[in-house]
Amino acid sequence: MASKEADRSVFSEAHRIVVKVGSSSLTSIKGGISEKSLTALANALASKRNAGTEIILVSSGAIAAGLAPLGLAKRPRDLATQQAAASVGQGLLMARYTHAFAAHGVTVSQVLLTAEDLMRRSQHTNAFRALNRLLNLGVVPVVNENDTVATHEIRFGDNDRLAALVAHLVRADALILLSDVDALYDGPPDLGATRIPLVTGPKDLADVSIGKPGKAGVGTGGMQTKVEAASMAAGSGIHTLVTSTPNAAAALNGEDVGTWFTVNGARKPVRLLWLAHVASVQGRLVLDDGAVRAVQHHHTSLLPAGISSVQGDFEAGDAVEIAGLDGTVVARGLVNYSAVELPRMLGRSTRDLGAELGSGYDREVVHVDDLVLV
Repeated sequence: MASKEADRSVFSEAHRIVVKVGSSSLTSIKGGISEKSLTALANALASKRNAGTEIILVSSGAIAAGLAPLGLAKRPRDLATQQAAASVGQGLLMARYTHAFAAHGVTVSQVLLTAEDLMRRSQHTNAFRALNRLLNLGVVPVVNENDTVATHEIRFGDNDRLAALVAHLVRADALILLSDVDALYDGPPDLGATRIPLVTGPKDLADVSIGKPGKAGVGTGGMQTKVEAASMAAGSGIHTLVTSTPNAAAALNGEDVGTWFTVNGARKPVRLLWLAHVASVQGRLVLDDGAVRAVQHHHTSLLPAGISSVQGDFEAGDAVEIAGLDGTVVARGLVNYSAVELPRMLGRSTRDLGAELGSGYDREVVHVDDLVLV
């Protein structure tokens, strides 16, 4: 391969790597945690860590690990039982990781996050400091969503996107997404499809049928969420590989396994990455043509004067879509006013609003720092 971006030696030379492993690679409903699979993964990661590479492991599996001890025959659908299973399973999972890594003289730590934690400036700064210090001390942080208290994320989220956000947060050189499928294929792998070794951008996926996230068994993700997470990471400057868990050691050594997503964009603030790919949209602001041009081409803050209508029920600080009169979504942003406050402000200047309603109403509706084009 001619370019540096397509050179898999990036993984073997990387200073800091985030590795994500899915529930289906570590656990089963019937047998709980697979000692063999977990130990093999820990062996590969510990070997890389002892060779000088900093490793963060984003690990699913807490809910799945808690099913067997609770006598549950399948992954529960109700939130309370999922939370209970996660509470039991997270401790079991960490105990196994602690034992497996200790055999190599490597210390692990537990870090529980939600995707939303990473969009608030104070929280994501604290998360970065904690993870960075752990890495400096030679620790392998084991990150998971805080499933015991999560609500939205536990039902609709997945650790693939969380891993991409964590990789961005800690300024990782590379991201490896592991599952029970060894690569992205141009069709069903069991029907003789061909492995796709390289993805340079969205155009390479135009004719690929990826399928929907899986809901059966112990996991909640699928190849679709991995492709989305890999594209997110590659689009923000992070080399990414999608492959199977048994290929972990080969991937870490830069061997030709899995599907490589080349870097195709510059790094962005983690809050904007969250906003573009993860945030739950609560409403929509419809702009006139002039405001659309200002947002799209001049990347300016959104003012009340350019807003034609408001849709949805949202509060100040929520994520909203920003669309043109034809319904085309052009951006997402964090809104500074609620859906109740905005209607009386539409089409008016901030100067007039400040004079009539007070200084709190002379701000932008969406500040440019809280706005991302989509």
